[in-house]
Amino acid sequence: MLVASIISFILTEIHRLPGGLVYGLVALLVFGEAALFIGFVLPGETSVLVAGVVASQGHVNVVVLCALVVAAAIVGDSVGYWVGHRYGEALTRLPVVRHRRAELERALAGLRRRGSLYVVLGRFTAFLRAVMPGLAGMSKMHYRRFLIANSVGALIWGVTYTLLGYFAGSALSRIETWSSWAATGLVVVILLALVGLYLWRRRHERHDDVDAPASEGDSDQRVE
Repeated sequence: MLVASIISFILTEIHRLPGGLVYGLVALLVFGEAALFIGFVLPGETSVLVAGVVASQGHVNVVVLCALVVAAAIVGDSVGYWVGHRYGEALTRLPVVRHRRAELERALAGLRRRGSLYVVLGRFTAFLRAVMPGLAGMSKMHYRRFLIANSVGALIWGVTYTLLGYFAGSALSRIETWSSWAATGLVVVILLALVGLYLWRRRHERHDDVDAPASEGDSDQRVE
């Protein structure tokens, strides 16, 4: 319920912005997920999905949005990598990650075992997406190796989530249209059924009125 409320709030607010500001806001949120650790507060896919929905309604261009999301993810993660490379263990003492030390250790172990593959797969998990670039820098992974793996993950993730929001928004519009027509059709069917029932009852009442005098006449003849 909380996530749905956040998405609803963001969607409402984004609709009020000009297209240029929508691009800027989404780029900032995706960039800041790893570079500024915004991902601990608002997972990047939330803003990307919402932006995809906005694109489906013609507010922004979906192709430009895909390119912007991918670029912001690559640049933001590169900043996160160099922050991890430069400050190392200081990152793990930040209040926002300190209580998740065990998860960080497991992530570092996975990074050492699987390397580039772990960087790509980490892009699809909220926690790892926020800390993976910094951990890669801490582990002294070569930047070129990290950049290639991160670019692959950012491309797949950015395009996938943008298009998910885009097609979900299009489907929502179609569902709303279909449901509107269906509701109208249902009302018409109900009204026709009520009119039909009324006419049927009136017809039977007239038959009963015609049959009643005939029955009374037959009774009088039998009495005489």
